[in-house]
Amino acid sequence: MTLTRTQAVALLEAHDLAPSRALGQNFVVDPNTVRRIARLAAVGPGDPVVEIGAGLGSLTLALADTGAEVTAVEVDRHVLPVLREVVADAGVRVVEGDALELDWAEVLAGHPSWTLVANLPYNVATPLVLDLLDDVPAIGRMLVMVQREAGERLAAEVGDAAYGIPSVKVRYWATARLVGRVSAEVFLPRPRVESALVEITRRDAPATAADPERLFALVRAGFGQRRKMLRRSLAALVDDDAFTAAGVRPEARPEELSVEDWGRLATASPG
Repeated sequence: MTLTRTQAVALLEAHDLAPSRALGQNFVVDPNTVRRIARLAAVGPGDPVVEIGAGLGSLTLALADTGAEVTAVEVDRHVLPVLREVVADAGVRVVEGDALELDWAEVLAGHPSWTLVANLPYNVATPLVLDLLDDVPAIGRMLVMVQREAGERLAAEVGDAAYGIPSVKVRYWATARLVGRVSAEVFLPRPRVESALVEITRRDAPATAADPERLFALVRAGFGQRRKMLRRSLAALVDDDAFTAAGVRPEARPEELSVEDWGRLATASPG
């Protein structure tokens, strides 16, 4: 069981609600889309799943239908009564809170590894994914729906036009790939952009043993002047000997370096 567009509109009208622009709410109101997301999440009976931004509960119901143990997080206190009403018979735990500020250790207590499945608000999607990778190791897998351009950045590989700081951060912690696109037609209200589904799987250990603070200081400096050769953009941080020791061409540009390359450069130039 999931929500159709007609049912979602009726729920909002019954509770005198409208999607919040401030919270970036675009509710998924197409049953086929939420079932597709649940299939791609590859979760089943007893699997612990956390959903961020559960909204009206359409994706929540599709996840619950798989038999997974679903924890639904929602920040909007006006939508929460509707969500609780929709999932009342589905065995879902509802948690009120801002995903950027939650005590995740408390929310995820009881299981060592979780899958995150979420339709993330466009305005917080990238920082939220990166923060969860940094700070919440209990989330081992993610399937997130985000604005297409954000999804391309999260999943980009070396040399891709979208490859940048978020791409390196994701690759440091995980592997990532685009697994689908989602039309704007399935949302209420209809956004002006396409969405993408990104699958992120945490590595057993970071991609490089380099000091992360040093590594990402170099990444920020390099991509801060991405049209320049690294010799110039990193002039204050990396000398010629370090480039040689790391096996990195000083005339390369930042989008040409893998996370392992950045790691060797950070280790060769400890600062």
